[in-house]
Amino acid sequence: MSWGVLRRPSASTWGLGLGLLGVVIFSLTLPMTRLATGSVADPQLSGLFIAMGRAAVAGALSVALLWFQRAPVPARSDWSLIGATAIGAVFGFPLFTSIAMRHVEAVHASVMLGVLPLSTAALGAWVHRQRPSLGFWICASLGCALVMAFALWRSGTTGLSLHWADMVLLAAMGWAAVSYVAGAKLAGRLPAEQVICWALVISLPLTLPVSLWAWPSNPIRLTAWLGFAYVSLFSMWIGFFAWYRGLALGGTVRVSQIQLLQPLLSMLISVPLLGEILDPWTLVFSLAIMAVVIVGKRMPIHDRAPAA
Repeated sequence: MSWGVLRRPSASTWGLGLGLLGVVIFSLTLPMTRLATGSVADPQLSGLFIAMGRAAVAGALSVALLWFQRAPVPARSDWSLIGATAIGAVFGFPLFTSIAMRHVEAVHASVMLGVLPLSTAALGAWVHRQRPSLGFWICASLGCALVMAFALWRSGTTGLSLHWADMVLLAAMGWAAVSYVAGAKLAGRLPAEQVICWALVISLPLTLPVSLWAWPSNPIRLTAWLGFAYVSLFSMWIGFFAWYRGLALGGTVRVSQIQLLQPLLSMLISVPLLGEILDPWTLVFSLAIMAVVIVGKRMPIHDRAPAA
């Protein structure tokens, strides 16, 4: 019996697979960061140490990888994108999430970051000088309104006021969008793994001394160190290899759709890993935000007409 000729997966298929792998890796970032920081009642590693330490560890690995690959120095025109990637992925997102995660549960933070795909799309449209449709902006506004409503509902404060940690998470979402847009554009010029490596290497003069300065003086649980090890090796390094390579192979628009799974995966992981509770209303908010993002991502984004 003939089984036919086995066909090699296309570049698009590889891109989707690598994008999914990257999303799964990133889905553990918030739960593992929470594991590393501990809670207000049981603090472990500080947010500053986690943010700078994970970048320093990944930066040292990047130096070794770039040396092993005999990677050429990027062109002068690439350094602005490398710098933008570093600002968002090495400093902004890790620092803001590490600070916030001691004060909010990972399930809560997963909902807050649910509109990241729309933020990325909006920033990407601005960078590429495109014009999102009215439908896109309606979906973006509705998604932001749902996130704000959830944050107000779960703030734990009296009156209509946000918990400061929620505002820090929103800032983290903005920095993540910066790193995704810059890194995806750069992945078309450099090998995908070198995108994050160069961003980490140029950040070492700051991340290494600050992480040594912020080294914990109190005893830290093994589970907290394991959480730190995960965000250093996988969230800060290997996950970007898969994510940027997937964007380059499968196309940014198509592969970025997989990111819609990340908030839900993060919540499902947080329940067994951290013992958190996923109540029905939190799930409803998360699914509603995902639905808005799905519709918004399908709304047209037009190229701007050239100036006369």
